[in-house]
Amino acid sequence: MAVYRIGSVGLGGISGGVHIPGIRASADLKLTALCDIDEKRLRERAEAYGIPEDHCFTDYRNLIACPDVDAVDISTPNNVHFEIAAAAARAGKPYGIEKPVTMDTAEAVELAKITEDAGVASMIYFSYRYKAAARYLRSLLLSGRFGAIHHVSMQYYQAWGLRNANCPLVWRYVKSIAASGALGDLGCHGLDLVSFVTGQQYTSVVSHLGTIVDERRLLNGEGTGKVDVDDFSNILAEMTGGISATFQISRFNYGRGNYQRMEVYGERGALVYHLDRIPGVDELEIADESTGGKYVTVEIPQEMRVDQMQSFADVLNGCGDGLNADIHDGVVNERLLDAIIESSEIKKWVSLT
Repeated sequence: MAVYRIGSVGLGGISGGVHIPGIRASADLKLTALCDIDEKRLRERAEAYGIPEDHCFTDYRNLIACPDVDAVDISTPNNVHFEIAAAAARAGKPYGIEKPVTMDTAEAVELAKITEDAGVASMIYFSYRYKAAARYLRSLLLSGRFGAIHHVSMQYYQAWGLRNANCPLVWRYVKSIAASGALGDLGCHGLDLVSFVTGQQYTSVVSHLGTIVDERRLLNGEGTGKVDVDDFSNILAEMTGGISATFQISRFNYGRGNYQRMEVYGERGALVYHLDRIPGVDELEIADESTGGKYVTVEIPQEMRVDQMQSFADVLNGCGDGLNADIHDGVVNERLLDAIIESSEIKKWVSLT
């Protein structure tokens, strides 16, 4: 297997918490270059990761042009996803990119064409595809053990939007940078995860999106600015396979860190996936004839335990397990987000077929 030299663009929380630790832990990846528009942060990260000054950039174009970069890791705000990924693809360099993949469907479709024309690999970081409990849930559902699936209920809750959390007007609250709020930040994960575990697609949606705190203090401390994205989203969805799905997505859930709960009800049993009920832990409960109809927490097989950034390495080396999202999955997800926003605006069901 080849070792791919990675240039990482955007050095915020998700980069330092997930991407770069995963890159550094993989025997098949090597972090060789960094890029961020914040020069202080760039210097700090370069020192922490041992990256020389001549491999640190404030312009992503220079990182992509660096001969010691084979592939590009992108974890910037949403409004520059498209231009960075497109530039990487045009330079013949594969990319892994945070979600939502672009600002809207049109951008996603264009990026897919650029990626296809360049013939490079892509990976969208739908992180919860890599939770062992979610993968085991998927394998159990697709085995047919629980029969036809009738209902899925998905919750994704965080608390940092609450008024007393006093979060300022960060970019995630600004439509021109984020495109949407809790929907694109959290909801796109939940929507992808339900499709991933069931193997089914969305056919129509109806939604209610709303904003609870309309203004937040500016980052410079001088006054307040308008929040023009959603704080929560409630979604009903019809899926192939006759599945009726519901979603509750919010940043206003007291006491929740990164909490997810997904309930799946089939003809012959049910499953419940939890994340962060115990901080940082993913769990799976099942109920069927084998458990006497009671919900029992099950042990997750070791083979279900995978790492997101090692999976990126496997994609680059052409030996992925087929369960990773690529740019085409990003297009599907972006169409879904746009349909949900449209539905909330017109207060009607919107078809995806």
